[in-house]
Amino acid sequence: MPNMRPVPTVRRRRLGEALRRYRNDAGLSLDAAAKPMGWIAPKLSRIENAVGYIRPAEVAPLLEVFGMTDAYVVAALEDLAKDARKRGWWQTYNHVVAPSYADYISLESDAESIRAYAPLVIPGLFQTAAYARETIAANATTRTAQEVAALAEVRQARQAVLTRPERPLKVWAVIHEAVLHQRFAARPATMREQLRRLLDLSEMPNVTVQVMPLAATPHPGGAGGFTLANFPGTMPDVVTLENLIGATYVEDADEVRTFTDAFERIVAAALSMDDTLALIGQMEERSRE
Repeated sequence: MPNMRPVPTVRRRRLGEALRRYRNDAGLSLDAAAKPMGWIAPKLSRIENAVGYIRPAEVAPLLEVFGMTDAYVVAALEDLAKDARKRGWWQTYNHVVAPSYADYISLESDAESIRAYAPLVIPGLFQTAAYARETIAANATTRTAQEVAALAEVRQARQAVLTRPERPLKVWAVIHEAVLHQRFAARPATMREQLRRLLDLSEMPNVTVQVMPLAATPHPGGAGGFTLANFPGTMPDVVTLENLIGATYVEDADEVRTFTDAFERIVAAALSMDDTLALIGQMEERSRE
C-alpha cells in the first residue's frame, strides 16, 4: 500500500507555523536549520507547511537549533507533535463529521479559552440536546434522520470540555438577542429549556454569557459570527468562520488580531452580565405562560 500524504490538519498547521516563526526569528534559512538535524531543506519545508511529520523527540533539538530553549514552548510544541496524528473521540463519528468539523473539535479540545460572537444560533457548547437536534436538522438539509441524531450526539459530547478535571475550557460568548426569540413549532418547550440551560451555565466560573440587545449600537458583529480559540503558552490564536458547507480558519496573526479587537468592541456593545441574566430570566419566565 503506498504511503499516504499527511493531511494538513489545524494541529499540524499550528505546529508548522510555530516552527517557521522561531526559525525566522533566529535568522536561519531552511538549509541552515535543517543541516544540524541531519535533514535536507525540503524535509523541514514540508514540516513547516503541514505536509510532513516531525517526531515529538525531534522538536526540542530543532528548537535548540533556533536558540529556543524555553521549557514551556518546547513542551507545548512537543504536545502538538504528539497530538498531530492522534485520533480523537470524534473519529468514532467520522461517517458524519467532516474534516473541517473534526479540525474544529480538535481546536476546541486543545484550547485554553474560547471567545465567540453568535448572531444566529446558541453556541454548540451551550446547546441542549433538543435544541441541537432542531437546529442541526434545519441546517443540514441533506442529512438523514440518523445522521442528524449522530451530529447531535457529537455536539453534546463536545460539552465535556466545560467540566473536564484539568483546565476546564473557559468560554465567553456574546449571543444576539434575536436568537433567544426563536421558537420551535414541533416542540415549544425547546427554547424554554435552552434559556434555562444558559442560566445554569452562567453560574459556572469558566463561563461568561452576554446578550447583544436588539437596540445595540452598530458594532463589528454586524459582519457575522466567529469563534476565537486561545491556546496555552505562546501558541497563536485561531479564528473559525462557519457556513452551511463547513468551516474556514483564520490563522494569520494580523488577521486574528482584527477579530480579537472586534470581540472587545462587541463585548462593550453588549448587555452587562447582570443585565444579560435578568433578560434571559425574564424570557424564561414568560416562556412558561
